[in-house]
Amino acid sequence: MVTTDFFTPVVDTAYEYGSIAAANSLSDVYAMGGQPFLALNIAALPDNLPVEISSEILRGGAEKAREAGVVIAGGHTVKDKEPKYGLVAIGFVDPRKVISKSGLKVGDVLVLTKPLGGGVTTTALKQEKAEAVHVTEAIEWMSRLNKTASQLAVEFGVRGGTDITGFGLLGHGLEMAQASSVCLHIEYSKLPFLSGARGYAEKGIFPGGAFDNKLHFEKWVRFYEEIDEPAQMLMFDPQTSGGLLFGVAREKLDEFEKRAQEMNQRVWVIGDVRAGSGAEIEA
Repeated sequence: MVTTDFFTPVVDTAYEYGSIAAANSLSDVYAMGGQPFLALNIAALPDNLPVEISSEILRGGAEKAREAGVVIAGGHTVKDKEPKYGLVAIGFVDPRKVISKSGLKVGDVLVLTKPLGGGVTTTALKQEKAEAVHVTEAIEWMSRLNKTASQLAVEFGVRGGTDITGFGLLGHGLEMAQASSVCLHIEYSKLPFLSGARGYAEKGIFPGGAFDNKLHFEKWVRFYEEIDEPAQMLMFDPQTSGGLLFGVAREKLDEFEKRAQEMNQRVWVIGDVRAGSGAEIEA
């Protein structure tokens, strides 16, 4: 399998930007239960960007790739007014164990592997309104590979899953619901968020993509109880290098959570899969 992704900086530090971009680029392979092994750099860099900064971007990507067991075998760079960086990633996946958006089954338990709120936090950073501790937390999670989460899913025979990126939790969740012809039942109180996410949401500090996501996807979402506007928007918040969302067979859940703890992999049970269509949210 082959995939690619690249984007403009989401943080102020070059090394962390490169690391996050590489982790994000590899995520599509992990989301399908695959193992990446080879990558190519894609970079667009301004003429006036100091070489120290461009080198740090590439170093961040290279070290994250090394952590994943991936060889970066070259790539391509062009000139642009704003930096852009990412990878073309190539991976192997066993066709008998592929995780796909169409693999959810009624009765599956919905599991998420990273907290939400990256979009509002990085937007607050761009607006110079973010607290340093919140930025550090966001960088740590965005830089984290989905490698262990993917291995865990494959070990337990997960067939339905995706990664949470630009369309937010509900956008990508609805893609799965539609592909699998099921309804996602999500409990808002069980959703994990970065520490500063709610505060930034209450101040309306969202990236433009959050409003686009809400406009496009909200017609398929039913909010069953009083969930205020900031809470709703957080579920449409675009994520960069977000976690995996997948369905685990209910009878395997206890063993799944035990194994996740052994592997030092955080997991949050956020709902379940039911008959019907779209997504329904309860407080």
